[in-house]
Amino acid sequence: MKEIVVISGKGGTGKTSLTASFAWLGGENVVVADCDVDAADMHLLLQPDFKHSEDFYSGEVAQIHQEECIQCGKCADVCRFDAIPVVDGKYVIDEISCEGCGYCPRVCPTDAITMEDQLSGKCFISTIKTGATMVHARLGIGSENSGKLVAKVKTEAKDVAEKTEKDYVIVDGSPGVGCPVVSSLSGAHFVVLVTEPSVSGLHDLKRVYQLVKKFGIPAGCIINKSDLNPEMSAQIESFLADEDIVLINSLPYDETFTKAMTQGQTIVEFDEGPLKEKISESWEVIKKAV
Repeated sequence: MKEIVVISGKGGTGKTSLTASFAWLGGENVVVADCDVDAADMHLLLQPDFKHSEDFYSGEVAQIHQEECIQCGKCADVCRFDAIPVVDGKYVIDEISCEGCGYCPRVCPTDAITMEDQLSGKCFISTIKTGATMVHARLGIGSENSGKLVAKVKTEAKDVAEKTEKDYVIVDGSPGVGCPVVSSLSGAHFVVLVTEPSVSGLHDLKRVYQLVKKFGIPAGCIINKSDLNPEMSAQIESFLADEDIVLINSLPYDETFTKAMTQGQTIVEFDEGPLKEKISESWEVIKKAV
């Protein structure tokens, strides 16, 4: 079983649309993992059935037991996050502001405050429209620890792939270089970098590749909308050559991408033209590289 992670240095490059297309081309021989948990949207294209769900707990949040609280205000005085306001004459916890530091229960004279496990999101295992399995998640509003949720999604996806003897796990990673991306890259066999021909596209490609390079993972790159700025595309190709990164393909700008998304479809099931052919070629190059 090989793990392919698709990431980008910035949002809006077409990363998720391409990942969903590869999932469609892989058919039932792949397990899909949507690790972009902060803004998960691959379900819009792959139509999972959400048949299994599990609560995800990470970190702690304070809880004030009102029957034991004497309203002394000591907890609010020491809270540096202003997470303990007074509402209707009672001190309460603002769960979004609470950082779970555990200082307030230490100063409470009546032990009215306890630290409770925080519900941070949900993890799902679904069957998608290709018949394949998709592992995905939804991070709760204001919740942190998305890197831990990414790790859970990846672990579940790999377990499913090994038990069902699938050849590939395709991971849609988060954009950027933060903790969720680091978690997405852990254990990967090949990384697909998706970029666009712009100054920010090249800058963020270089930045995210430095992260990939530290992991020692072989990488390839897809330049999306490459014909919009040929000069910048040439600069990106030069960077790829210098770093020995495989140029998987250069895709032209095509409004079919948008039309497919509005229909809730991947580009390879919506279009029968040259764009589908190029993405199919890209999938074959990725499989050979892996």
